[in-house]
Amino acid sequence: MDMKKRIHLELRNRTPSDVKELVLDNCRSNEGKIEGLTDEFEELEFLSTINVGLTSVANLPKLNKLKKLELSDNRISGGLEVLSEKCPNLTHLNLSGNKIKDLSTIEPLKKLESLKSLDLFNCEVTNLNDYRDNVFKLLPQLTYLDGYDKDDKEAPDSDAEAYVEGLDDDDDDDDDDEVDEEDYDEDAAPGDDDDEDGEEDEDEDGEEGEEGEEEDDVSGEEEEELNDGEVDDDEDEEEEEERGQKRKRELDEEGEEDD
Repeated sequence: MDMKKRIHLELRNRTPSDVKELVLDNCRSNEGKIEGLTDEFEELEFLSTINVGLTSVANLPKLNKLKKLELSDNRISGGLEVLSEKCPNLTHLNLSGNKIKDLSTIEPLKKLESLKSLDLFNCEVTNLNDYRDNVFKLLPQLTYLDGYDKDDKEAPDSDAEAYVEGLDDDDDDDDDDEVDEEDYDEDAAPGDDDDEDGEEDEDEDGEEGEEGEEEDDVSGEEEEELNDGEVDDDEDEEEEEERGQKRKRELDEEGEEDD
């Protein structure tokens, strides 16, 4: 996607004067130049053009309120003097991964009096002897070079990084919203979940009831066996008593016959 079309999409039906942050990373620049940006972006404070094939910033419009400019992973080798004219209030400049080879290339940045942070990671200039000391001498207004101050203390997260992190957080929130929408079943009537839980509880109660009935049945069988045992004992006693009486009668009859 070319830069002009990307800018049009990023506007999202807003006017250029309403835009404070503009991210154009990974789009295509025409002939290595910035296209589509105009002076109408008068409120722009953050501009990111990472990996867009830039070789020059000459076409940058007048952006008086621009504070943070991301130009990393391009092919810029010079022409930085236009920055003090076009972006006089710049505080953060990232030129990492460009074709900057010597200190004279960054010398024009002295005119950016508000510049506090400069990044030159992966530029050839960082291989020069006493690179850090010389840059701080050349640009006395700097507080941080490549993320560290003169005493090698790390810089706090810049506002630009916080802005990018904020975009990531918004994406996460959108993902959460999508998940919530997927979980929500519009066709389901209120209380369906409760009904399902109730059915499960009833099933569990039913199983427990069946187990209880089985235990009662077993207990009943045992009682019947005990009762059967008691009945058998009573019948045996009655039979013995009848046999005894019968034997007594037989003996009485024999005695009478003898007489």
